[in-house]
Amino acid sequence: MSDERPERPDVEGPDSEHPRPGEGETGAEGADDRHLDDTFTDAEPLAEHDDAELDLGDTTPADDTDVEAQEDPALDAAADEDPADEDIALSEDAVEPDVDVDETATPAEAVAEDEPFEDVDDPEEDDLDEDDVDDDSVPPLHAIDADPVEDEHDDLHEAPDDDRRDETRTRSAVAAALAGSALSTPPPDDELRHEPEDDALPLHDGPHEESSTDRHDGAAGIPPIGGEGPSEKRPRRRGRWALLAAVVVLGGLYVGGYVLTGTRMPADASIGGVDVGGLSPAAARAAVDEELTPREGDPVTLTHADESFEIDPAEAGLALDVDASVDQAGGVRSWDPRDMVALFFGSHEHAPVLDVDDAALKAAVDGVAEAVDVPVTEALITFPEAKPKPRAPKPGLVVRKDDTAQLVQDQYLVQTDPAKVPTAAVEPAVDEDGLRRAMTEVAEPAVAAPVTIEVGDKDVDLPVTAYAPALTVEPVDGAMAPVIDPEKLAEPLTDATTGIGKKAVDATVEIRDDKPVVVPGKEGVGLQPQEMAEKLVPVLTETGDERTVQVEAKVVEPAFTTEDAKALKIVEKIGEFTTEYPHAEYRNVNQGRAAEILNGTILKPGDTFSFNDTVGERTAANGFTTGSVINNGRFQDELGGGVSQVVTTTYNAAFFAGLEDVEHHPHAFYIDRYPVGREATVYFGSLDLRFRNNLQSGVLIRAFVQKSSPGGVGRTTVQMWGTKEFEVKAGKSERRNFRAPATRYDDSDDCVPQAPLQGFDIDIYRTLSKGGKVVKRETDTANYQAAARIVCGEEPKDD
Repeated sequence: MSDERPERPDVEGPDSEHPRPGEGETGAEGADDRHLDDTFTDAEPLAEHDDAELDLGDTTPADDTDVEAQEDPALDAAADEDPADEDIALSEDAVEPDVDVDETATPAEAVAEDEPFEDVDDPEEDDLDEDDVDDDSVPPLHAIDADPVEDEHDDLHEAPDDDRRDETRTRSAVAAALAGSALSTPPPDDELRHEPEDDALPLHDGPHEESSTDRHDGAAGIPPIGGEGPSEKRPRRRGRWALLAAVVVLGGLYVGGYVLTGTRMPADASIGGVDVGGLSPAAARAAVDEELTPREGDPVTLTHADESFEIDPAEAGLALDVDASVDQAGGVRSWDPRDMVALFFGSHEHAPVLDVDDAALKAAVDGVAEAVDVPVTEALITFPEAKPKPRAPKPGLVVRKDDTAQLVQDQYLVQTDPAKVPTAAVEPAVDEDGLRRAMTEVAEPAVAAPVTIEVGDKDVDLPVTAYAPALTVEPVDGAMAPVIDPEKLAEPLTDATTGIGKKAVDATVEIRDDKPVVVPGKEGVGLQPQEMAEKLVPVLTETGDERTVQVEAKVVEPAFTTEDAKALKIVEKIGEFTTEYPHAEYRNVNQGRAAEILNGTILKPGDTFSFNDTVGERTAANGFTTGSVINNGRFQDELGGGVSQVVTTTYNAAFFAGLEDVEHHPHAFYIDRYPVGREATVYFGSLDLRFRNNLQSGVLIRAFVQKSSPGGVGRTTVQMWGTKEFEVKAGKSERRNFRAPATRYDDSDDCVPQAPLQGFDIDIYRTLSKGGKVVKRETDTANYQAAARIVCGEEPKDD
């Protein structure tokens, strides 16, 4: 017999079959014999034979010889009774013969009365009595381990020579089995004699009818039995093992997917249009490098309206990163399940990864924006000659710089057609309807009459012409409102209120004995421009007595104070240039007048100088006379002729002072008394000379003219004073691109003969250094036209 069979085959699990009433061929006798047979077979061999093999599972008649010899006669008598009688008759030592089992009693009561364990002599256990057989003392059926494999393992952990412990445990199991038999209907004898195959518990296929003894509920008097039977454990065990197996399989697939990513590119993948699907990362890098690297120098073309812009990748700071491009497209290992799925499914298009110099790209986009941007034109009303003049609003246009920078990156390496520059419209704050309302409701009433100023016991009428130059009507918080500029109001306000107080004098810087000297400003007494501007605005739309403001005369500070002048740090000469001119009276007049106006001009750090704004239009009222100018490629007489000599001299003084060139225009053709390529001209309303004070100090312009005389030359000098920051050196290239002059005939009354001059191009260099180290190099190109030979008279006719 196999020693792996169950020790107690008579213990019923939840799947055991029970005979229905009237069924089964084995009666109570067979059941009782079988029951007692198992009981003493478990007990005696342990007591008499220490080395005997314990076998509770073998219950065939051939193996029952020893057991039958020890059976009590009372048991034989009980076996002869009617099989239908379910009362179990035990020997006098085991059961009291006179006790009648009440069929209506609960199984628990029957157990308490029968006391079937008295004949089992166990010195280490107390006799079972009524008090012992209770809910806690009856071993639950689930506590009896029906798993022979586990029991086998339990036995292996015990010492083989500990017989006493084995005997004690066995007797306890027998007692538990007897208690279980008393609580349930014995199974058929043929079922008990069924030997399980393959060392496993028997599985019964027959139907099972639940009896009252099977249902251990409170209604039957027996509390529910805790724990789980073998058949209940197994489905849960199988479920746990299945879950564990699924986790292991999925984990294996997940790890396998991780390993597979990075060894091949995803299915149907491309980088910048280069097919890399299914390739190894190394092969993908080679393919991308072969296809895209040759395109690295290709410009990105943007368009706007009729304009086209080419962005040079090198200047814009763009470069291809092959490795990062492949890695981004799936060339590295990944724990992301989506990347694993992508190895086999889907289409995956990726843009190349770029190395981007953000500052260089921003500069390239700013260059495009400078050409494309159209500033919004806001509605505005000004008052030239004290009359309202409206300016219609117009929407503006700006480049969306962030979008443009991204567009350049997106188009780089893959562009097939020019891309449009992303722009956005900028609407004016006030539309034309708002401008029309402002004209009638604000502008016209504002200049309808003077404003009365009450200063103490004096009343002064402030004429419209005094405040109109400082007045504008412009958008304020989305609506048209009057605005007065205090600085523009200061001078006319003082002139209009001469009877009130005393005018303040601004501080200045003068050159005395070839040294800069700060001339202090002087306080005045009068009306404060800021206060007057604030009080004038509310009454401009009023009429009658409401068109009055009350103010007090106060100390008036100069607009440019002594402290302001000292803060400019004008301490030395930083640039100077002198030009000569042949005698001509108009030159003495016009150059002298221009130098007079220009002299004493002060530029604060960051200010931009404009010759036209400073000197003004060259008119007779402004002190200018008629002289020779170049217009339309030829000399002719106009007001202000000869002023370009002052312009050229000023340009060169700023050039050597290290000031920033903003705008200058060489003459149409070269005039040899000027430095070649380093000269400038102006024409009011179109051509100007502008430069910016890029120094930390202020700049004082000093200009003067030594007038010419007959037979002598005149000299124009311009100086720049401040704090020197740069050492400046000039250079030039050779002349090139020579152009031959033509001959023209002029039979008009104002014809001026002109000698021919050759045209050419030349480059001018400026190098700026600090402390002996070059900080900036500049190149400017002058393009001179050829000056035609002008012949006064009719053109000769060919013979």
